[in-house]
Amino acid sequence: MKFGTVSIDQAEGAILAHSLTAGERRFRKAHSLSADDIAFLKNAGVDELVVARLDPGDLCEDGAAERIAQALSTRNVEVKPAATGRVNLYAQAAGVFTVDKALIDAINAVGPAITLATVAEYAEVQKGQMVATVKIIPFAVAGELVDKVVALCAGREAFAVHPFRALRVGVVQSVLPGIKQSVLDKTTAITVERFARSQSRITEERRTPHSAEPVSEAVEALVRDNDMVVVFGASAMCDFEDVIPAAIAKAGGRVIRAGMPVDPGNLLVIGEIGGKPVIGAPGCARSPKENGFDWVLDRVIAGLPVSAMDIAGMGVGGLLMEIPTRPQPREAREKPLPVRVGIVLLAAGRSSRMGGPNKLMAMFGDQPLIRRIAERAAASHAAGTVVVTGHQAERIETVLDGMDVKFVRNPDFVTGLASSLKAGIAALPADVAGALIVLGDMPGVTTADLDRMIEAFKSAGGRPIVRATHEGRRGNPVLLPRSLFPAVAALQGDTGARHIVEAEGADAVDVEIGAGAALDVDTRDAMEDAGGVLQGN
Repeated sequence: MKFGTVSIDQAEGAILAHSLTAGERRFRKAHSLSADDIAFLKNAGVDELVVARLDPGDLCEDGAAERIAQALSTRNVEVKPAATGRVNLYAQAAGVFTVDKALIDAINAVGPAITLATVAEYAEVQKGQMVATVKIIPFAVAGELVDKVVALCAGREAFAVHPFRALRVGVVQSVLPGIKQSVLDKTTAITVERFARSQSRITEERRTPHSAEPVSEAVEALVRDNDMVVVFGASAMCDFEDVIPAAIAKAGGRVIRAGMPVDPGNLLVIGEIGGKPVIGAPGCARSPKENGFDWVLDRVIAGLPVSAMDIAGMGVGGLLMEIPTRPQPREAREKPLPVRVGIVLLAAGRSSRMGGPNKLMAMFGDQPLIRRIAERAAASHAAGTVVVTGHQAERIETVLDGMDVKFVRNPDFVTGLASSLKAGIAALPADVAGALIVLGDMPGVTTADLDRMIEAFKSAGGRPIVRATHEGRRGNPVLLPRSLFPAVAALQGDTGARHIVEAEGADAVDVEIGAGAALDVDTRDAMEDAGGVLQGN
């Protein structure tokens, strides 16, 4: 592939390297320049362009990404269509992720143009969560490099999601004099919550004196009718012959490992009786916060073997106690706060490409476009809608009179999109977890589309970016998590949410909403095609 600046006369058939606005038209990055495009750009005074031109044998970025993604052998993973040189892969079930690190490293060593990234091995993943992404860095890559990657993938499983199984679980809690009933009851409640995410359930709990014989009898009784047994000791294990390891042996089982290099979680015991796992929970498992018990439990529930060497290998990354970025604790079911999303409806622009009329006042049937969009936003599951006005602010606000929306005027609307975006997000309530950015000129976006994006955000814990797509290509609206609000505050000029999505590298979830994601009415022709009728000025 050749890349660089060429004269406009040499650009036909090349790929545009950067987005470009000329006259009333905007040419997107990666656009293939036709003879008509060249003529238009010449008339607009453009003399040269930065372009990419494919060499013989090159594959375009989307074609290369799709070929690599299809060559990957995976399980319980969905491959999405390619867009902008990227193919995202998503978990089809909640479970535990495993990956062939050597294969991924070999693929990434083929050349810097080809990249493959995944979540960490043995990570707990949710259904619909992105677990891997193939990205081609330039606009094209040599076909022979893609061939090398395809050959590497042959006969090897690249990665897999091992779905959680719904298990029947027996629980034993040993008791010493003085231990409070409330402590035992809280332990049970937290354990029920831990198993709920896999739809596993505790079928029976037994409370016994803290001694090997009664604990052994309880374990032996419970293991017959359950898929696994978890034992909470009244006192922490202090020796490899202590109560829980001894009880497993007395019940006819074997201890696989006592002690693990994860803190908190050092005092975990794992064994098996008749092929069924028995876990001696460390004291930290009485808390909802993540600890080494969760690491072992996730693998067991997902049907993955856990050997002594597996546990011995958990030391790197096993120091959880002092890491500020440690994952958030799993709270009990009654404690999590609801995930609230606010809508920011942008209605401050001057409709400059329309050549005069305010496109937001165009009539669709018996109502102006901005009223149509605002009604759909207000009817959604969002916690509220902020409408940002600027150009013809009073006119827009009059059309929306009586609606349950909040108006924010942007005095700096002439500086571009960034100022309106900042004004809208700053006006949202402090308790919203995300902002759904809706453009006022997208007549095809429905209330159902907005609700699907909000639900995807909530299902993912209120953390990722959520992007609307049409046939795999990103469009609008876009939902930004609160973690990106500071990045919005730093925007300048005619820069919108797309810049943040591309620059911040945050996790993203794509929601296919159909043609509405790609339909905006920036020009008179687009307005007419969409069924709108412009109204004066």
